[in-house]
Formats: sequence, structure tokens, C-alpha cells
Amino acid sequence: MTDTGVGPQVIRTDTPPAPWVCSNPVSGRRVIVIVVLAVASLVAGCGETEQNAGEHHAKFPVSVASSFPASQRLAERTSFMVRIKNVGKDAIPNVAVTVLNPKYGSAAQAFGTLIKANSAGQPLLASRSRPIWIINQAPGRCGYSCKNRGPGGAATAYTNTWALGKLAPGHTAVFRWKLTAIQPGAYTVEYEVAAGLNGYAKAVTSGGSPARGSVAVHISSAPPSVTVKGNGQVTQNT
Repeated sequence: MTDTGVGPQVIRTDTPPAPWVCSNPVSGRRVIVIVVLAVASLVAGCGETEQNAGEHHAKFPVSVASSFPASQRLAERTSFMVRIKNVGKDAIPNVAVTVLNPKYGSAAQAFGTLIKANSAGQPLLASRSRPIWIINQAPGRCGYSCKNRGPGGAATAYTNTWALGKLAPGHTAVFRWKLTAIQPGAYTVEYEVAAGLNGYAKAVTSGGSPARGSVAVHISSAPPSVTVKGNGQVTQNT
């Protein structure tokens, strides 16, 4: 409406709405009132930016190595590490690692599993995912989230995925999770490496295969050997 200086005007509600128009902002004192109809197709028609804009279809060769103790004990603190070296000529846009359960994929939380579905008569569960290892510290800079047992600064909006950003040719990115085992048994941890978060940039081996791997681990029910110092500090014996 136009400010005429004569007070508020009455807007008829029985008048059909004007057609949806995608336009640039206009100058002057004109005010445009937009009624949001919550129809996604209308918004997309106004030039919606794609989530994966800027990430090009490309393959980035990498060499990958991982380490994780094959034999562990309950309550033992360990580290799972994935080292990724950019062996190509171009910088990797955003090097990332997704941790998976080979049986359940990303349906289970990272370093976790799924418990059996409830039988009749039991209350419904908000989530069937249960940890095998507790993540004490995730990859990336240890800021507020990390210090408060959160997913860490390298966490992404994608399930079980952490990213460390751009990786220059010849450089190496190290993903390290500090963990504590809390469930005995035999498990396999799988991981997949990506060159971006939107599926366009692919991390591949020198042979052109997807960059991924797995580690088999057995967790004993015996607790680790520890030493209690005179000041009360508990240290784990190696």
C-alpha cells in the first residue's frame, strides 16, 4: 500500500489474490506484502539455489590408511584414525569420512549398532541405535561442542559424517576419533571417504575404485589394567 498520510486503509479480504510474481526489489517507499502459500514449487520457480551449487562432478585420487586396535577391552580408551592423502593434481573441495555399521549402514549411529525391534507389549523406542564405542572426542578442532561431548567442530548435517575442509595436492588429512569400548563382542567398522558433501566430488583410489575400508575388532569383557596414582589420577596401562 502507499503511505498517503491519511491513516490506515482497509484491505478487502474477498478480493482474489494477485498472481505470484518473482521480481527484483523496487526502489521508493512502496511496500510489497507477500502471502506465503507454503508451496515448494512456487519458491523453486523464483530461482532457488541448489544445495550442491559449486561442487562439480569430478574424481579425486587419494591414498587411504586406517588404524584401530584389533583387540580391545571393555572401558579401554582407544583411537580410530583414517589418514587421507591427496595424490592428485587438484585440491579436494571438502574431504570427509562417513563411519558405517556394515550390517545397518548409517541407520545405526557411528560406532554403534541397532538393537532388536520391540516385541508386542513393550513401549516404542525413539531410536534403536546403541553405541558400541562412546565417542570421547571427534575429529576436528576441539571447541565448545567437543569439550561438552558433542559431535565436534568437523561434524556435518549428514549422518555419521565428519569433514575437514579443503585438502591441497600432496597434503594429508587425519581423522581421529577418541573412543571408549562399552559393548563386548566382535564388530566391524566401515568407513567411506568423500571429496565433497553433495555427491558430485568423488574420492577414489589410484585404480578408480571408491575410497573405503573396514576394520575388524574384538572387544573382550575383561576390563583394562589401570594404575591409581597417589593424587587419585587413574591411568590406563599399555
